[in-house]
Amino acid sequence: MASLMLIILSPIVAIVGLVIKLSSNGPVLFFQDRITQYGKIFRIVKFRTMVNNSENACTQVTTKNDARITKTGRILRKLKLDEIPQLLNIISGDMTFVGPRPEVPKYVEKYSDEMMATLLLPAGITSEASINFRNEEKILCIGENVEQTYVELVLPVKMEINLKSIEEFSLFNEIKVVIRTFIAVIYY
Repeated sequence: MASLMLIILSPIVAIVGLVIKLSSNGPVLFFQDRITQYGKIFRIVKFRTMVNNSENACTQVTTKNDARITKTGRILRKLKLDEIPQLLNIISGDMTFVGPRPEVPKYVEKYSDEMMATLLLPAGITSEASINFRNEEKILCIGENVEQTYVELVLPVKMEINLKSIEEFSLFNEIKVVIRTFIAVIYY
């Protein structure tokens, strides 16, 4: 399915890649270490939506008016087009369509024992938590310390939703999440 989608979306991939290359300095794709099933580290691939070398910033979470995001990147993020290259992660077996969103290692280190259960499943492109937190960057503006706000307020709620999704796992629920994701992107 991921291979077929990549073929179908190849004209969009080409256009987005060209726009990124023409609108800002740096590579078209962004790679970052993330954690998937059983704690395995893998390299997630996305279209680059931030200025080059932005991963060297002090925070790995993105806020509402994050100066690192390019003009093109804002559009790509809003339409979730930056996620298309993750189809390659699905093809390589590191991700699935639906599953807990993969975190960077520094946040997985903050997981409680209960949260670690989310690593029993492969990471996914979408999940119930990612739908509910599609405007996460707005929430992160609440506190003065973005990292602290993420770790203490956002991450525990996301993990609670992910754990509930694991308990209620079914093919029907997975299909519902995919449909809800498309609706959320369209009406965002």
